[in-house]
Amino acid sequence: MPLTRYIKPTSFFLFLLCTLLLGKSAWADTLNVLTTGAFKQVVVAVAADYEKRTGHRVIIQNDTAGAISKRVSAGEYFDVLVLPPTALNTFASAGLVEKNSMISLAKVAIGVAVKEGTPPPALNTVEDFKQIIRNARQVAIINPASGGSSGIYLEGLFERMGLADEVKSKAVLVNGGLVAEKLVTGEADIAIHQISEILPVVGVVLISPLPDAIQNYTTYAAALRANGAKREIGHEFLQSFESPKSREIIREKGMISLHQ
Repeated sequence: MPLTRYIKPTSFFLFLLCTLLLGKSAWADTLNVLTTGAFKQVVVAVAADYEKRTGHRVIIQNDTAGAISKRVSAGEYFDVLVLPPTALNTFASAGLVEKNSMISLAKVAIGVAVKEGTPPPALNTVEDFKQIIRNARQVAIINPASGGSSGIYLEGLFERMGLADEVKSKAVLVNGGLVAEKLVTGEADIAIHQISEILPVVGVVLISPLPDAIQNYTTYAAALRANGAKREIGHEFLQSFESPKSREIIREKGMISLHQ
């Protein structure tokens, strides 16, 4: 005799709902994502939507590009890796990521920020930038030795501009994370970092990107683990970054989408 004969209609629908939810949970999996700090805010936002749609869980870890590269080289596990394309190509050659899975994501510029409430200095020309550095009490930047893309670029820029010694005497070096937080704590009065890592910090104001003549864009891409067991859901996650919604998220986070 059918089981439904002994189950009230309301109870039957609850039974069916529980069965569906258990089925979804049974098929759910965990995706491990390693990403550079500059792209973290985008990954977090896209992952939240992906988790709702699929039921899969996304675990996100971030660090500077250099530190992530060292961690991967040392054998740290990942399913999806977000780094500049040059680093991903190196790992593809080493057999650690799947070359054919690589997709371009976005690029981001470097900007200058001050604490909220501070009169923003002019930043329209290279000379304006030099004056900002000269007038600053303390300048917060990513420590180049930590492998941060903006810190490495700025170290060379200050050298070329003849400001290296001056910056060295007033630099607040941050090994990873949000450089602009040093404005909030009062440890610095100027912060120079990738714009996507300035915007999330409450209590600071982005003055402007660096002038075009000295601007540097960092491009980010993503790839799957080579011969990974989670290739199918990883590929679905990567496709999420190409949607109109994700492109809007990328713009909101201060980056330029490479999927127009």
